[in-house]
Amino acid sequence: MVDLPKKKVGIVACSGEELPEGTITRMAALKVLEQLRPRDTVTICLPLFLAGGEGDRAFARFYPTIAIDGCEKRCAARGTERYSGKPAASIVVDQLMQSAGMEQPTGLRQLDHAGLQGVELVADHTALLVDEILDKKWSRRDGQFVDARQSAQESRELESAETASSEPVVASCECGSGIPVQTISINGKEISLIALPLIFENFHQAGKPPQSEILDELVEMVKIYNPVPDDLAQAFPGVLLREYENFCERKETDS
Repeated sequence: MVDLPKKKVGIVACSGEELPEGTITRMAALKVLEQLRPRDTVTICLPLFLAGGEGDRAFARFYPTIAIDGCEKRCAARGTERYSGKPAASIVVDQLMQSAGMEQPTGLRQLDHAGLQGVELVADHTALLVDEILDKKWSRRDGQFVDARQSAQESRELESAETASSEPVVASCECGSGIPVQTISINGKEISLIALPLIFENFHQAGKPPQSEILDELVEMVKIYNPVPDDLAQAFPGVLLREYENFCERKETDS
């Protein structure tokens, strides 16, 4: 099994600066990342994500995310859903504060007392959502919560891949999450496959040659982490085997 990073939750915070709630989202996200759940969360840079950052988008496709938005525009949630998949959870700061009976915050870069209370409220709520998400069965293949019985086999596969590690208690960025992405062309259409280089490396180290005998196993391994479009399903195995063959050839050349 591929040695993938420990399961985490991505935090996508609104980057708006025209409202106090935008400042609250960033401060609350930072508190979760640095103080409340530093070992279980990473930050996803929203501007880079929207601009086409493949690393950020790959992480949001691979792991569950929480979108924290300042207002009903829901820029973080909508951007995540458009480019990677629907967030596992979504928070709208002004709605959350209103439901808690809190005052309207004022100030942009310098929050007032109500704004600071909002930071505490949003951070605590986000931390609880992180706990809830990690306790549930999240399908990396389907990008959604699934029934425990349906996800049992996948969970066993993922648990065997995740090794215990001693992580520093600091906020971390998904850019250092260690999930490589490789783009391949199938029938003239390019698709990005998460963890493909790691899968190839795993097969190569196991002494599995790029031959038809291992093709079914290789395809199933890749499908654990990546959906394959129906219109490319027939050609996918052959292209995948060719890419693995090229990988093995490069390995031989470099050695």
